[in-house]
Amino acid sequence: MTQTLMMALMASAIATLLIVPLTKKVPKGELTNKQLLNSIISVLIASFIIGFAIIYITKIDLHWTIFAYALPVVALLGALLSKGVEQTFKGFLFLASLLLLAYMLCAPFFNADEKYDSAQMEEKVEIEPFDETQTPASVPPRFAQNKMKKAFGQVPNTSYYELGSLQIQKVNGEYVYIAPVEFSGLFKWFNGKTTPGYFTMSATDSTDNPKFVETEMTYVPSAFFNKNLERHIRLEYPTLIFYGDPQLEVDDEGKPFYIRSYGEFISARNGFDVKGIVMVDAGSGDSEVLKLEEIPEFIDGAVSPESVSLQNSYFGKYIHGFWNSLFGKKDVKIPSDEGTEANVSPIFNENGEMYYFTDFTSPKEGVDSMLGYSLTDARTGESTYYTGNLEESYMDSQGALDIIEKKFIEKEWQGEMPILYNFYGEASWLAPVLDSNGFLQNYFIVSAANPEISAYGTTPNEALKQYKTALNRGGGTVDGTSNSEEATISGDVVRVYKERVGDYTVVSFLLNTGQNFVVSSQNAPLAIYLQEGDRVAITYYATEELFLPIKEIRIEGIVNP
Repeated sequence: MTQTLMMALMASAIATLLIVPLTKKVPKGELTNKQLLNSIISVLIASFIIGFAIIYITKIDLHWTIFAYALPVVALLGALLSKGVEQTFKGFLFLASLLLLAYMLCAPFFNADEKYDSAQMEEKVEIEPFDETQTPASVPPRFAQNKMKKAFGQVPNTSYYELGSLQIQKVNGEYVYIAPVEFSGLFKWFNGKTTPGYFTMSATDSTDNPKFVETEMTYVPSAFFNKNLERHIRLEYPTLIFYGDPQLEVDDEGKPFYIRSYGEFISARNGFDVKGIVMVDAGSGDSEVLKLEEIPEFIDGAVSPESVSLQNSYFGKYIHGFWNSLFGKKDVKIPSDEGTEANVSPIFNENGEMYYFTDFTSPKEGVDSMLGYSLTDARTGESTYYTGNLEESYMDSQGALDIIEKKFIEKEWQGEMPILYNFYGEASWLAPVLDSNGFLQNYFIVSAANPEISAYGTTPNEALKQYKTALNRGGGTVDGTSNSEEATISGDVVRVYKERVGDYTVVSFLLNTGQNFVVSSQNAPLAIYLQEGDRVAITYYATEELFLPIKEIRIEGIVNP
């Protein structure tokens, strides 16, 4: 806070020098020494109070460019109150400050190329195949938030608090949602002083129940005056440029920290390029500035989702400059707004590293074709743009949500948080399906290239199982993981289980070899006749799953058409 006070004092001193006529000459005569001294003291005190109040209330940064907005007013006032050479000098200063202000306001018209360069992405064709033995982090945040609200009775003095924003992160190797408990108003903060802790819930298991973790937090976004988190950060670091809301991160011992991304303007006071974070101990308020390469291992989302969304817009809009983004729109790509956090969706790869996912579509209205998609490393800010198979036209995230809505139109269920995966070599959208009350009903998977191929199940892995059989009988291909191969086997059926799914039957069975297999009657209609004791010859995909997908099956004694 000392730095903020010093900078406010310096700014008020400069304002005083510009406003008070130091030559004593004024339009109505000349000031006495006493009048001049009183004027200097009065203007200094008044400008300091006004300036510090503006900083304290608005939490605006004190980067030097902010003074370009105040300088014309101060210089004009000084020119009007003085005479002679001093008036001429302050008049020229006023004109110069107007030119500087014009430059600041016009920055978006000429820095589009710089913005695009700051958002450059490595280009690839397709993401690596998803390991089907794993479970995607696919519990939608709205569902997790609903469950946390129902568990809010675990919070002491419940009436003082409300649930804060959700963040997803990895804690002790598990993917979880974290949601802080926040104050519900000024008087509740005055009475409570601290919040009692935060909720945590699995991001992969929808049956998991929220757990309340007790740990007092003093510096939170919903606190007031100097305990308000954003004000606390601003008073400590008055010149830093922030973009995005503070986010809660907890270490592997459960200790809460708030982080906020800082960076630099692209030019003037326009644009943003992330450089690091400020990390604040939510309990003590101790803080430190860390560059991106210095952040602790437990922090997953160092780069704010808001800054990633901004960089995506630079990359999509300004490929050929500012004016092309408005008129010609050649090669322009529009980032999707279907993300769960600031139009992007956080996901984790097989190594447990967090990325922000965004798909890009055409600026032309009524077109649901995807032009590509990006993944941004949430710790480093480095991005990769995937073009997809250029020989195929991929459906965008909105198109996937439209298919889900039509599929469950009678029940009025809707999809949420669509994420593009490479399932079995097929670009595929996975989206949780929620009812009108926000409760999870199932998981829906649809091919991005072949929308007629889709499946759903009560869990992500069950949906994957059904999707594999749908790919077998549809226009898609099942490649499994990157190392799966076709294999053949013959044997006797020991156990059979048949399950009706939609218009077809899924047949799961155990061979005397000890292996389990699954096939749909969509792909093999005669599989509905399979029974214990039958002799079968199978061509299947040698994945590492418990139930291996079948490509072809021949049942001894049953004639295939």
